[in-house]
Amino acid sequence: MQPIGVVMHHAACPSINGKGYDFFIRKDGTVIAAEEPQDTDYVHICLEGDFSRRLGGMSEGQLEEQCFVVQKLLIRLFGKYGLSTLMFHGHNTDCPGPYFPWSKLVISPANRYH
Repeated sequence: MQPIGVVMHHAACPSINGKGYDFFIRKDGTVIAAEEPQDTDYVHICLEGDFSRRLGGMSEGQLEEQCFVVQKLLIRLFGKYGLSTLMFHGHNTDCPGPYFPWSKLVISPANRYH
């Protein structure tokens, strides 16, 4: 599998419905990987939470931990598949939701922020 990008979802996405993601990141930062790739073109990451609400329905600490884990996962995926941040986007205008903390995702493999 050689994906062309990474798609971000939140658990409230009706397309996910408990399946259809390659990685599920829980509120505590635990990563659950799918047994098989779900899509030949994209890696799908789903975050526990509902980002149609402020903080996605979790504490600030949980959100920080979840974002940290997403950053680490993205850096690994970008390196493994030769992708860039330009190939990373939300599922659609409603997913991962208007309160998804895009600004918290500082992804810089060159500077190794994380």
